[in-house]
Amino acid sequence: VQLQASGGGLVQPGGSLRLSCAASGSIRSIGDMSWFRQAPGKQRALVASITRGGSAFVHRSVEGRFTISRDNARNTVSLQMSSLKPEDTGVYHCNVAVGTIGNEVEYWGQGTQVTVSS
Repeated sequence: VQLQASGGGLVQPGGSLRLSCAASGSIRSIGDMSWFRQAPGKQRALVASITRGGSAFVHRSVEGRFTISRDNARNTVSLQMSSLKPEDTGVYHCNVAVGTIGNEVEYWGQGTQVTVSS
C-alpha cells in the first residue's frame, strides 16, 4: 500500500489550501483516515480524522476552519484548510488504516509542507 499526498505550499495568512492523499495498492477495505501535522520543533499531532462510516473529528485549534472528507470510491482523504494562520505551518502527513475491522494496518504518507507566512 502506498499513500501519495499533495496540495501543500506557501500561502498568506487568511488563505486556503486543500490537501489530498490517495491510497493505492492491495486495498480491500479502509478504516480511519487522518491528517497529522508536525510543526517545527514539535511532535507530530493529530489535526483531523474521519472514520469508515464518515464521522469526522477535527482538533479544537482548527475547528471551523478545517474540514476533512473522504472518497471511498477513490480511496482518498482530503483536508480543506481555510483562514490559515502562521501556527498552521508544518509538514502534514496522512495516515490511513487499511484492512477490515479489527485487522487494520496503518500506513503513512510522505508528508507535504504547508507554510503560512506573509
